[in-house]
Amino acid sequence: MKIVTLTEQQFQEYSTKHKYRSYFQSIAYGKAMTQLGYDAQLLGFVSNNNNLVGASLIIYKKVFMNNKIAYAPRGILYDYDNLENVKELATALKKHLSKQGFMLLKMDPYIPLTIRNREADIINFNNKGNTIIDNLEKVGFTYKGKNLFFENEHSRFEGIIMLDKNITDIFNNFDKKTRNKIRKSINSGITVYKDETKKIGRLYEMATKKNNMPANYFNQLKLNFKDDLEIYYAKIDTSTFIINSRRKYEREQAINSELAYELQDTNKNIKQKESLLNKKMQSDKLINTYKNTLIKATDMLKKYPKGIIIAGAMVIKYDNAAYIIEDTIDEDYSQLDGGYLLKWRMIEDYKKENLKYININAVVGELERKNKYSGLNEYKLSFNSIITEYIGEFEIVLNNFAYKMYQNFGK
Repeated sequence: MKIVTLTEQQFQEYSTKHKYRSYFQSIAYGKAMTQLGYDAQLLGFVSNNNNLVGASLIIYKKVFMNNKIAYAPRGILYDYDNLENVKELATALKKHLSKQGFMLLKMDPYIPLTIRNREADIINFNNKGNTIIDNLEKVGFTYKGKNLFFENEHSRFEGIIMLDKNITDIFNNFDKKTRNKIRKSINSGITVYKDETKKIGRLYEMATKKNNMPANYFNQLKLNFKDDLEIYYAKIDTSTFIINSRRKYEREQAINSELAYELQDTNKNIKQKESLLNKKMQSDKLINTYKNTLIKATDMLKKYPKGIIIAGAMVIKYDNAAYIIEDTIDEDYSQLDGGYLLKWRMIEDYKKENLKYININAVVGELERKNKYSGLNEYKLSFNSIITEYIGEFEIVLNNFAYKMYQNFGK
């Protein structure tokens, strides 16, 4: 086997047909990364019969004494089932890349291991998964993909909303709380729209409150993925919000007054009075909640008379599916549940476009115990999502001497 440099056309033709294809292994992604300070190469793996049997975009930077670490985002596009083929791959990588000053290659192939429901029950699995892991380990790759939480580059677990049912059934299969939150968002005056101008300022503003991203990251993805990239926003009409908030508050005040009046009825027996008292106490809590919401709505109307964007998402459409690459909310207005309505609007849109599914990005694999990411999972899986578990991360040392020097002195 030998490694050659592919043209963009050669890489495009091969990568879009491979069974492990992903938008990370694309010309557009490579160009976006070069604009963010990385170098990139398009590698082709050619068999002794002169057939192209693999390809990969790699991105890299110099990290120590002109030595480089390469990363193949979502993995080299290759058939890992056959041990002899994997041996040839490892040998070719070490020979070709070490000459160019590479000391380590990292990758996380887009190979699914299991499909699970939201209760973590396995509903499908890759019967070649263990073989692939064994093959890579036997030829010198170190397996890193054992983390139930987040790995270095990408999560090993991702949520998927299938679009194979009619839209009514899709909605009815959501959690009851999620359906109620969507309805509440609509009644609060929230609308969701696809931003045809693809302005990313507000999206970046909300996202950077929780993620440390380069300022140019969103912009480069937009410039390079072009028509395949879409941006959604959820915006609240503050005038509608205050009207509905006042209506809820006044309605509950009327209910509360009626309950207080009934409690004074001396003809009620003990059980009836206990029931009324419980209802009155619940109503008192609701009044307090609605009062606080009304105060917040009044403040929002003063600050944002034309409304304010409270949630956003960036999506890449690839291979007849939609991939949410950023999903963010303004934490100051999280109680308005704009993110739920935003996803529902996307589901409606992409169902009409006949896409197969929406990939809602990272979830964690620890589903049986409470952890700090349980809220994230609860939110993402409440849309009747399924979970895809991928094979995880691998790395292979290409130059032992340089890598040991880096480990001892460079980190």
